[in-house]
Amino acid sequence: MRSFSQALGRVVPLVLLIASCSDVPGHRTTVQFEVPVDQGGFWYKGNTHAHTTMSDGDSPPEYVARWYKEHGYDFLVLSDHNVFTDPQTLSGIVDSTFLLIPGEELTSSFDQAAVHVNGLNIPYALEARTSTTLVGTIQANVDAIREVEGVPHINHPNFRWSFGAKELAQIERDRLLEISNGHPTVHNEGGGDSPGLEEIWDILLSNGKRIYGIAVDDAHHFQGEFALDRANPGRGWVTVKARNLDAMMLMEALEAGHFYASTGVELSDIVITHDRLEVHINRESDFRYTTTFIGEGGRVLSESTQNPAIFELVTNIRYVRARIRDSAGRVAWTQPVFVAEH
Repeated sequence: MRSFSQALGRVVPLVLLIASCSDVPGHRTTVQFEVPVDQGGFWYKGNTHAHTTMSDGDSPPEYVARWYKEHGYDFLVLSDHNVFTDPQTLSGIVDSTFLLIPGEELTSSFDQAAVHVNGLNIPYALEARTSTTLVGTIQANVDAIREVEGVPHINHPNFRWSFGAKELAQIERDRLLEISNGHPTVHNEGGGDSPGLEEIWDILLSNGKRIYGIAVDDAHHFQGEFALDRANPGRGWVTVKARNLDAMMLMEALEAGHFYASTGVELSDIVITHDRLEVHINRESDFRYTTTFIGEGGRVLSESTQNPAIFELVTNIRYVRARIRDSAGRVAWTQPVFVAEH
């Protein structure tokens, strides 16, 4: 892997950067980015949602793990429904270039709503939980994962149109939400009066919830045809910055938002200064790119076809995030950069 400084070109500043404005006459307001202290490290590509014959996939765990390793992934979570696969049983696949992180998709329901919460880096099989309300059922499964010091991510809210921003806003101790899922039946884009997953993300962010968006495969089909109506691998992943290929370090980085999500676009540099955000794209062949900078309420703040794409900071925003789309329709999402007033 490339080092963080090599991948990003230069290190993100180590301190919180400060700017000032005068939105209110006679009053000087200070704003600062909530920029994390850079600990150095490397970029690691991984998928946190995949199925095997241990639940409803079509291939055994060893086959699935080898597929990801052979296709350039650095880490993988096998997340079968209410089944735990011990990575020690696949120790022949794990080496200095590829890590298996233990996981499970806690699969429950409330009335007709499907409640699926992935538990990452858990020590053993957990029992999916139910409660007397939909919100309570989601929370109970998040809590089950937290109780064993695992990391939860809430899966595909629009699967069976199960729940949305109203319910998710009430969940506590969750940091990760699927905003892109490669399964063909999860309705990433929403429909009718139900918003898409990216819009749900903005609703939550705009109402003050600190949550980060991940892309996943939710792969089930490794055999036979790779087609849009099948749940094939390679459709969504996260690229995480961590000091080492270590499960705890990767989990800490995910929960701190030190990653970007992608369905195919790669980034080479993300730079934050006191007054702007720069997104540097790893250009592929003759593909063209459009970067959209998005803020509170899902409002488009600006767009750019340049590389790097640059957003000049203004003070009347709560956060800014970037969506980068290429001319084939593939996308990358940066995590929100929050702005605080003092």
